[in-house]
Amino acid sequence: MQLGINKSVTLSDGKTINIETGKLAKQADGSVVVTVGDTMLLAAVVAEKDAREDTDFMPLMVDYKENFSSTGSIPGGFLRREARPSDHEVLICRIVDRALRPLFPEDFHASCIVTLRLLSSDGDTMPDALACLAASAAIMVSDIPFIAAVAEARVAKINGEFVVNPTNEEMADAEMEMMIAGTAKDIIMVEGEMKEVSEAEMLKAIQIGHEAIKKLCALQEELAAATNRVPREYDHEKKDEDLKQRIHDFAFEKCKAIAAKGLPNKSERGQLFGQVKEDFLATMSEEEIADNKFLINQYFKAAQKAGVRETMLDQRIRLDGRNMDQIRPIWSEVDYLPKTHGSAVFTRGETQSLTTVTLGSKKDEQLIDGAFFSGTNGFMLHYNFPSFSTGEARIPRGTSRREVGHGNLAHRAIKGMLPEDNAYTIRIVSDILESNGSSSMATVCAASLSLMDAGVQLIRPVSGIAMGLITDGERFAVLSDILGDEDHLGDMDFKVTGTEKGITAVQMDMKIDGLPYEILEQALMQARDGRLHILGEMSKTISAPNAKLKPHTPQIINVRIPGDTIGAVIGPGGKIIQEIQSESGSTLSVTEDGDFGIVQIYGPDQESIDIALAKVKGITTKPEVGEIYDAVVKSIKDFGVFVEFLPGKQALVHISELSHTRIEKIDDAGLKEGDEMKVKIVKFDDKKQKFVLSRKALIPREDK
Repeated sequence: MQLGINKSVTLSDGKTINIETGKLAKQADGSVVVTVGDTMLLAAVVAEKDAREDTDFMPLMVDYKENFSSTGSIPGGFLRREARPSDHEVLICRIVDRALRPLFPEDFHASCIVTLRLLSSDGDTMPDALACLAASAAIMVSDIPFIAAVAEARVAKINGEFVVNPTNEEMADAEMEMMIAGTAKDIIMVEGEMKEVSEAEMLKAIQIGHEAIKKLCALQEELAAATNRVPREYDHEKKDEDLKQRIHDFAFEKCKAIAAKGLPNKSERGQLFGQVKEDFLATMSEEEIADNKFLINQYFKAAQKAGVRETMLDQRIRLDGRNMDQIRPIWSEVDYLPKTHGSAVFTRGETQSLTTVTLGSKKDEQLIDGAFFSGTNGFMLHYNFPSFSTGEARIPRGTSRREVGHGNLAHRAIKGMLPEDNAYTIRIVSDILESNGSSSMATVCAASLSLMDAGVQLIRPVSGIAMGLITDGERFAVLSDILGDEDHLGDMDFKVTGTEKGITAVQMDMKIDGLPYEILEQALMQARDGRLHILGEMSKTISAPNAKLKPHTPQIINVRIPGDTIGAVIGPGGKIIQEIQSESGSTLSVTEDGDFGIVQIYGPDQESIDIALAKVKGITTKPEVGEIYDAVVKSIKDFGVFVEFLPGKQALVHISELSHTRIEKIDDAGLKEGDEMKVKIVKFDDKKQKFVLSRKALIPREDK
C-alpha cells in the first residue's frame, strides 16, 4: 500500500529535492518531509478553524528546531535535551515567518503554527535553505488558505562564481551569502551578508536565486494538485460597510491634510490624528461607540493609512516633511562612557543607540553547542530594545526574537570589516534609547563609531539605512530612512548596510506579495546615496580608528610556539600555566595551529604581560651553546649548585665553574638557595644529554 505522495525536482547543481506527504504527522492540517541526500526536514502546520474575537492580524508562529539525534549527537549542558531555541534556530524561524506571512489572505486571522524539525542531517547540506520550502509545502497540501507557494534559495559567490544552495564546506570560501525567498512571480524576502559588493552583483544574485525558487514553487503546485487540496471556507472579520464608509468620508481628507503638513515631531502628528478620531466619536452615541469599538479603531486606522499613502503618492510629501530621499538630522558622539573600552552615541531623527565595545580574551569566546554547528564565536553583537525607547510601559520578558534578529543583522554588517589580525574577543552591545524607525541601522552606525573609539582597526566604517515603499500597483514611491509610521503604513522594509566601497549586509521584508526588479534596483541605488551621506556625517565625529587602545583596556598578545612545547607550557594537570597566571596576573590560553601552538596572553597592563611572556619564552625557548641566561640557585650540593636558567629547565654549575679561583668547599662560594647569577652554556654533553653551565666564563680573569 502506498503510504505517501512523492514529488521530486533536480536543480541546476544536480541536487535532487524530494517532497513527501501523507506518511508522517497525518493529524496535522498539512505535513511534508523534504529530503536532500541524507538530510530530512519535517514540516507540520495546524491552523484553528476560527479566529479569536476582535483579532485584526495573522497570529502566525514558526517553530524550528534541530534535533541533536539528526547528527548522532547528544546535547550538552545539565539537562542533556533540546531546550529553548538557540539564536541560530530563532533566526531561521524569523526568515521563514517573514517569507510566509505576506502570503496569507489579509482577512485570515486564525492562529496558525508551523513546526519544523531537522530529523536527519549529513552535516553538509544546510537545512535552513530547505526550511521555507518545507513550511510552504505543508501549507500547500493543507486546506489553509494561501495565496501562492513560496520557497527560499541560498546564493553564494565562491571563487567568483554564483552557487545555489552550497554545502557547508563550500560556504567556508564564500564572499557573498544571500537567502532569497519568493513566489514564482515575485521576490518576498532577502537577507544576507557580503564583502563590499556592488548593487549590480546583489541584483544578479537575487535573479539567480529566483530561478531556483521558481522550480521549487512549481514542485509544490504539482504536489498540491496530487493531494486534491481544497481551501477551507472562513469568516474571520466583522464587517459594517456603512460604518466603514462613514469613517472614511469623515477622516480621509482630514488625515491627508495632516500628512501634508510634514510635521517632524511624532507626538504632534499623533495628537492631530487622534483629534480627528475624537471628532468623529463625538458624532456617535455612547451605545454605538461601545458596540463598535473594535471596528471604529480598525476603520479609522484604514482611513488614516489611506490618507497618508495618498499624500505620499500624489503630493510626494512625507509625514515629517522630508523629500523621498532625504535623511533625518544626525548627530553622534564617541568616548561617552569613560570606563568602557569603547562607546558611541548615534542619533538620527528620533532614533538613538548607545553602543559599547568590550574587548576580551579567547576564554571569553561564546561556546556554541548545536546539532548542525558547534564551536566558538569570538565576535558578538547584542541588541536591546527596552520599552521606554518608544514611550511604552511594557514588562521585560527576556530577549525577544526581534532583538535577536536585529542584532544578527548588525553583526553581519560589521564582521567583514574587522581586521584579520584581531586578537581580541569582541562584544558589542547596542541599547536603543529612542526609536522611531530603523534602530537596527542606528546600531550598525553606532557599532562602527564605538569600534573606532576603542582603537579596533576597522578596515572601513559601515553605515546602514532602511528603505521603504508605498505603492498602489501603478504608482510607487521609494522612501529613504523610513520613520516607524512609514514602516507601519508602507509596503516594504529594506535595510542596506555598507562601506564607501560596497554592500556588507541586507535584509528586506515585503508586506505585499512581491517586488518587481525595477523597484528593487531603484531602492538599492537610492540606499547607496543615503548610506554615503550617513558615512559622511559619521566621519565628522571620528574618521578613522584611534591609533591606540584606551589606557584601561586590557592588553593582549599572541605568541607562536613550537608544537612540541605545548605540553610544557600547560604542565601536568595545568600546573605550569596556572602558576604563570598566578605570578603574572595575566590570563593565558593555548590552542593548536598546525605544527605550532598559539599562546594568547591577556593582561590588565603591559607589566603583567611581560612577566607572562618571559615565562612562556623561557619554557619554549630551546637552550643554545654560547647563550647567557639569568639563573636562580635551586639547590646546593658538595660538588656544585643546581640552577634554573629557564622556566622548568635546571642544570648543574660544577664547583669548578663557579670561579677562576679554586674553591675547596661549596660553602666557601657564599651561595644560598634563591640567589641569582648569570650563567653561560659552554657545551652540551652528548653522553649525559645535559647542558654544561659556567659562571666563571662570564667573570673576567684577573692578571697575575
